[in-house]
Amino acid sequence: MPSASCDTFLDDIEDIVSQEDSKPQDRHFSRKHVVPKVRRRNTQKYLQEENSPPSDSTIPGIQKIWIRTWGCSHNNSDGEYMAGQLAAYGYKITENASDADLWLLNSCTVKNPAEDHFRNSIKKAQEENKKIVLAGCVPQAQPRQDYLKGLSIIGVQQIDRVVEVVEETIKGHSVRLLGQKKDNGKRLGGARLDLPKIRKNPLIEIISINTGCLNACTYCKTKHARGNLASYPIDELVDRAKQSFQEGVCEIWLTSEDTGAYGRDIGSSLPALLWKLVEVIPEGAMLRLGMTNPPYILEHLEEMAKILHHPRVYAFLHIPVQSASDTVLMEMKREYCVADFKRVVDFLKDKVPGITIATDIICGFPGETDQDFQETVKLVEEYKFPSLFINQFYPRPGTPAAKMEQVPAQVKKQRTKELSRIFHSYNPYDHKIGQRQQVLVTEESFDSKFYVAHNRFYEQVLVPKNPTFMGKMVEVDIYESGKHFMKGQPVSDAKVYTPSISKPLARGEVSGLTEEFRNRLGNHLNSVSHTSAATQRDSASSRMVLRLQRLHRDFALKMSVGLALFALLLALLVKVYN
Repeated sequence: MPSASCDTFLDDIEDIVSQEDSKPQDRHFSRKHVVPKVRRRNTQKYLQEENSPPSDSTIPGIQKIWIRTWGCSHNNSDGEYMAGQLAAYGYKITENASDADLWLLNSCTVKNPAEDHFRNSIKKAQEENKKIVLAGCVPQAQPRQDYLKGLSIIGVQQIDRVVEVVEETIKGHSVRLLGQKKDNGKRLGGARLDLPKIRKNPLIEIISINTGCLNACTYCKTKHARGNLASYPIDELVDRAKQSFQEGVCEIWLTSEDTGAYGRDIGSSLPALLWKLVEVIPEGAMLRLGMTNPPYILEHLEEMAKILHHPRVYAFLHIPVQSASDTVLMEMKREYCVADFKRVVDFLKDKVPGITIATDIICGFPGETDQDFQETVKLVEEYKFPSLFINQFYPRPGTPAAKMEQVPAQVKKQRTKELSRIFHSYNPYDHKIGQRQQVLVTEESFDSKFYVAHNRFYEQVLVPKNPTFMGKMVEVDIYESGKHFMKGQPVSDAKVYTPSISKPLARGEVSGLTEEFRNRLGNHLNSVSHTSAATQRDSASSRMVLRLQRLHRDFALKMSVGLALFALLLALLVKVYN
């Protein structure tokens, strides 16, 4: 193998120095002419890096949250509780969706359109890169749907843990809490009633008296989410009512999936609860009873008639009939017949003159014939319900009715339209023009032109927008009527009565901040504060370690280069002086 060769051989490394190169002593004497270049540090940027937390740190409790709720008054109450807890922990509840950091979407599973709105809102939030927490009956009933994958979910009985779910979601985690509340193995009504809340209307308190129901209706998806009946104890409900009145509330709504079934699981009853509640209602304040199915109210007709006569209880009851065909009711598994419904309505109309009966009807349930539908039409024509909720049937996934043979879509639409026409053919309030009524003013109309009040029978009365009327009991003369309302002119010499025993909370103000919750809040905020401080300390420590490591690395490099140069210079000096 040929050996490597070159033209000039070097005996040693010193041979690379030529005669033209400067000598070491020459370089030494020229060093005084070297001017060091000073590298200036960006002091402002340096200090900012020192004091700011790392880019991947997140401090919960300071973000803006937008809450959207669909569905019934029970769902609205849940939304108020979640808003109250989040606000109490420092989050800002905003009405501007685009300005929010996180969207809390509280869903309804009763009908397809409500779920469609819910799904579209999720898609929009994802397009806008918002953090998302889902609540309500849709994710509770079907948490494994594809469009819910990877998203945080809080169950209908876990709303007292909404702060935890929101905190983890803001940190980038996906959390799902879907369990049931139990005490010694017995299912409870849900989260505690004394939690903080933000009422949408500071004058109206919505109290859920129980969750779930005893029925198994073949079309109902809500049962999958809310489950079987679980009632709150009477003393807890009374305490919640008392607290509400202390905060300026003048109207209470009792709500649940079926108020008539209240207490059957705890050895009590709806009348027993109502008699206790009317004892604590201030004079002039009112109570409105929510929906009750016919089977359970039948047992308490006498007592219910007496309660609905009480001056502080609206003479109003919502009793869904759904269909006037016994054949259809049997397919729905409604557990009553049309005769039962008529017996309830006739008895209450006789014992409580003027009572408002509201009802629901489903058009186009599977198997409904033209004859079945005509029986429903006759019922509406006979009773002329002043409040009628007409719903086209929607098959909900996972329900028995979804597997039944469906009525053609065009037929369902036609029947819904026909029943709506009949409903709008009569005006239930024409005969009340000229009457003088006491009305309780609690809201503003959608068009912002009037205040909305309700009379003894929970009929809507529009009154002039006089700020002194809000939250007051006012005497008015009825001068006009429409399909869904009357208009009243305040009597000039009438006294305006204030039913509230204290000043109402401001809109958006948190209610129900008990001493126990304040203590829990203080501990949590201290924990967050310590965590934040620790995060910043850890961040500063991490940056200091990195800087020390850089300095050590730079020093080692410089030492290595220095030693190499020193060795080179020493070798040159030896060469020169030899």
